[in-house]
Amino acid sequence: MSFEVLKELEILFGLALVIVVLFRRFRLPSIIGFLVSGILAGPHVLGLISNLHQVEQLAELGVVLLLFTIGIEFSLKELMRIRHLVLLGGGLQVGLTILVIALLGAAFGYPMGQSVFFGFLVALSSTAILMKLLMDAGEMDSPHGKMSMGVLIFQDLCVVPLMLFTPFLAGAGSGFTGMLAVSAKAVVVILAAHYGARFLIPWIFSQVVRSRSRELFILTIIFIGFGTAWLTAQVGLSLALGAFIAGLAISESEYSHQALGDIIPFRDAFISLFFISVGMLLDPVIIIKYPLQIVSIVITLILIKVLITSGAVFSLGVPMRIALMSGLCLAQVGEFSFVLCQSGLKYGLLTPDLYQIFLASSIATMGLTPFCMKIAPAVAGRVVELFPQSFTRGRGALARNDRKTSLSDHVIIVGYGLNGRNLAKVLTHLKIAHHVVETNPFTVKAEKKKGNPIIFGDGSNAEILSHAAIERARIIVIAISDAASSRRIADQARRQNPGVHIIVRTRYIAEMEPLYGLGVNEVIPEEFETSIEILSRVLRRYLLTHDEIERHISEVRSDSYDMFRSMSRRHSTAVGISGFLSGAEIGTFRLGAESPLVGKSLREGVLRERSGATLLMIKRGDLVVPNPDPVWELQEGDVVLIMGTSDQLAAAAGLFEHSV
Repeated sequence: MSFEVLKELEILFGLALVIVVLFRRFRLPSIIGFLVSGILAGPHVLGLISNLHQVEQLAELGVVLLLFTIGIEFSLKELMRIRHLVLLGGGLQVGLTILVIALLGAAFGYPMGQSVFFGFLVALSSTAILMKLLMDAGEMDSPHGKMSMGVLIFQDLCVVPLMLFTPFLAGAGSGFTGMLAVSAKAVVVILAAHYGARFLIPWIFSQVVRSRSRELFILTIIFIGFGTAWLTAQVGLSLALGAFIAGLAISESEYSHQALGDIIPFRDAFISLFFISVGMLLDPVIIIKYPLQIVSIVITLILIKVLITSGAVFSLGVPMRIALMSGLCLAQVGEFSFVLCQSGLKYGLLTPDLYQIFLASSIATMGLTPFCMKIAPAVAGRVVELFPQSFTRGRGALARNDRKTSLSDHVIIVGYGLNGRNLAKVLTHLKIAHHVVETNPFTVKAEKKKGNPIIFGDGSNAEILSHAAIERARIIVIAISDAASSRRIADQARRQNPGVHIIVRTRYIAEMEPLYGLGVNEVIPEEFETSIEILSRVLRRYLLTHDEIERHISEVRSDSYDMFRSMSRRHSTAVGISGFLSGAEIGTFRLGAESPLVGKSLREGVLRERSGATLLMIKRGDLVVPNPDPVWELQEGDVVLIMGTSDQLAAAAGLFEHSV
């Protein structure tokens, strides 16, 4: 590589650095910044790059590494777990998009092969952009986040077949016989990779790991990835297919996580170069030449993708609101469409002008993605209001067969992710009545087969909460990763049962105040609880005693939760007695066999004297005694409810074996 190329790479990355920093201030994805950097540096604007071909060659490495890492991240076990969502939802979305775009292309007079290729380009969405935005928003585990990722998995799996069939659309292959030959080669390569993953690759990695050399491990990963890509190219298949197969082979080994961690920095560097190179190919003059056509194409693409994706997800039985939000998330054109564009240009499926128009339109849809995601909750809510609840709650046997529960004084759990499952498991063990509300139809179906109390639907729907008997519930726990949905559910629950105790799990402290404003009783911010766990583990490594760790944690909790409670009081119109107990906390403890309180009467005042806390209630078996008489004698196994400051509760904990 000449010094001239190094100079041009330095110019590209320097320009990208400045532009991406500016774009991030406006909360725009980095990928958009890379595309704009390429447009500015390209031959059509500033002309900073003279050797475009060498930059494109380096960018191809980015595509190979991207497919390689997708293969490593891909899990056959995970695919089987969500196979209905991936195969049905993703299959419908890709198939219908190709069909609709092909019919539109044919209606405008384009040959059918070219029209189908247009469908290939539009069917794919951006995995890189959407994953980044969902992670930044903390919505990867939200219902619409899971649905979107399921569809994206299918799209990523389709990239290789679409690339294989592109030459045949242009008549460059040998017809049906040629397609069979290419497919047969692909099957042979995949089978070879499968058996290599089971036998050869684990052996190679085991030998390398023994050397305890990180450099050798990274070199082995690159050797396997690029070597497989080169071999597939030698038998007439694409480099991308080989890279994906190599990643898939490594994903089945025990070294996949380390391999992914080591290769990601290389991938990110080269993929940024890929997007920069795409930007350099765009001629801004095309926007001046065809402004109305580009605007109309952008609007048409977004509308078609939103409608088809929403319809595909809705057909699975998912509530309409979640389906619409998923559609808006996937409304952009994907990065792999740019790769397909190169093939289309090579085989004559795209003219230079069509290529430029598609580039401009695709970059516009990517730039609009943050806006689409921002308006998704409001747009979905407005559209849902136009239809009857019996239609928008989700269709299919799951929605029709749910009957209103006869439970009372029970717990409603909205969301059956990790938090919801753990809570339900403990409540079942303690024989506390509960009912789960979940939007994933496949999860509901699986849990119903196990006999678990679960209903299908969107918790923000009044009818769904009524089915869960919200008017008779004692507590509702909202355990989903969607701040907007959590607010809607909390508001609806408070309207239907003014006395229900509402607990909401949220990701960030900034989301707490709006929830308290809606009448939520308790908000558990994961951001804060994670910081407490980190603090505990750090102090433990420095051999601090348990009581010292608890004291420091109590101080942090006291300071922080005083702030949290002040939020709650600011929004409470009827504070009640708790409003006058600032700084007081309530804890529940069980008396162990070694507790110094066993056999002591309340009159002796041991608890009060040694901790300063006040006993409020005793539970012995099924007997519950509030405000017990001073003559009451404590026994092993008693559960007591005590009140005091955080320091007093920490001191009281030492008088018991454990808290409950």
